[in-house]
Amino acid sequence: MPSPIVPTSAIVPTYARANVAFERGEGCWLIAANGDRYLDFGGGIAVASLGHSHPHLVEALTTQGAKLWHTSNLFQIPGGEQLASRLVAKTFADLVFFANSGAEANEAAIKMARKRQSVGGAPERYGILTFEGAFHGRTLATLAAGGQAKYLEGFGPKVEGFDQIPLTDLDAVEVAVGPHTGAIMIEPIQGEGGVRVVPAAFLRGLRALCDRLGLLLIFDEIQTGVGRTGRFFAHEHAGVFPDIMTIAKGIGGGFPMGACLATADAAKGLTVGTHGTTFGGNPLAMAIGNAVLDIVLEPGFFERVAMAGLTLRQRLAELKDLHPDVIEDIRGEGLMIGLKLKPPNTEFAAAARAEKLLVIPAGDNVVRLLPALIIGDEEIGEGVRRLDAACRRLEAEQAAALRGAAQ
Repeated sequence: MPSPIVPTSAIVPTYARANVAFERGEGCWLIAANGDRYLDFGGGIAVASLGHSHPHLVEALTTQGAKLWHTSNLFQIPGGEQLASRLVAKTFADLVFFANSGAEANEAAIKMARKRQSVGGAPERYGILTFEGAFHGRTLATLAAGGQAKYLEGFGPKVEGFDQIPLTDLDAVEVAVGPHTGAIMIEPIQGEGGVRVVPAAFLRGLRALCDRLGLLLIFDEIQTGVGRTGRFFAHEHAGVFPDIMTIAKGIGGGFPMGACLATADAAKGLTVGTHGTTFGGNPLAMAIGNAVLDIVLEPGFFERVAMAGLTLRQRLAELKDLHPDVIEDIRGEGLMIGLKLKPPNTEFAAAARAEKLLVIPAGDNVVRLLPALIIGDEEIGEGVRRLDAACRRLEAEQAAALRGAAQ
């Protein structure tokens, strides 16, 4: 018999990890175990919204951590009441359900929408329309919501109740609405899908369609929310509001948490015992979530993010002109920026990493730039310099390959 393959790691091999390990972070920088300093333009996939080791978040973590971590939702959690009230005061929402991740927040949104239609006398309206290129999580239901075959393959029958339609085609949306349709779910900017910005007119059209047909509108703002685009939430750019919204990533500043926000009407089906979580809304998470809001809700914070994003995109436009064989297009809003590339995005990410710069690959051959929202002009300039070096590195490799092919 052949010898069994012994894995080199005890971790299930579901990640293609880069060969670097980080031991600490300082603002926009990560320091590897060997002492190398990397400029972080990935932010743990839009998670480290206030950079690494922000002193206000560290203080909240240590202060609350010394007092109480967990009680469960069998008891009152004052920090959660405070955080929910602050989110409600600054958004369309009346109510908040706290979870531990974006996928869990989306699961809550899906259940909420279905239950609302059921208690409204239409239990058959459990279907949710989503969009091609979407990504809503890795659970079975959220995989079905995203609808991408590469993520669904091998996990059995797709969870029923989700249909994907072309993005930005309102006529296709209306045609797809059937007797079982109860909601529409969309990311205002598709992150994993390649930083594709959904036009404001399309979002407004979806709102009008939902109002006319009695559907619930769900915005997945897990990657776009909490200041990432220069507004508290990305849908504010369009001047349109959902019935249900999911958030995660940036609201915890690196600590695992998510939330589902909703109008009182949208949430009316979720009564005692209909949904729950053991860890969601725990005292430690709530302390950190409140600390994040302390910073991002300071006067002028979102305006500074928008200005930093504008500065970075202007510098990137210059870079595109210098390297037309590498950078094809620049997308995004605020500090959620995508570079559409000509060489494979994985090669670009590796070239950037060789220049001690971290970027995140996405769909449509894009790399995402998701730096800390506190980034300054000096770090923007340094990031662009390293992106330029990565482009030059790729161009040199392409030239060498052509020379080799010609010989």
